[in-house]
Amino acid sequence: MGIVALALRKAALGQHLHPSSWARFLFGPASRGDTAAPVVHKHDDYEHASEADLAGFVVETDAQGHRYAVRKEDLPKEEV
Repeated sequence: MGIVALALRKAALGQHLHPSSWARFLFGPASRGDTAAPVVHKHDDYEHASEADLAGFVVETDAQGHRYAVRKEDLPKEEV
């Protein structure tokens, strides 16, 4: 039996762990980093492709306040 399997068996026999405790036990504590640091956005090819795809949509709002996306090509010519 491997070291991890032995540790899991010992933990399972010794106490009942909450599912999130199992995740912490298996993967270690979450590394949160510096929460005050600004988010760095990487402008890679995937992001540029996503922005190009989303540029073909317009957000519409109906009378009840629900929002939905409509393709620009599906709108009547006077709304584009």
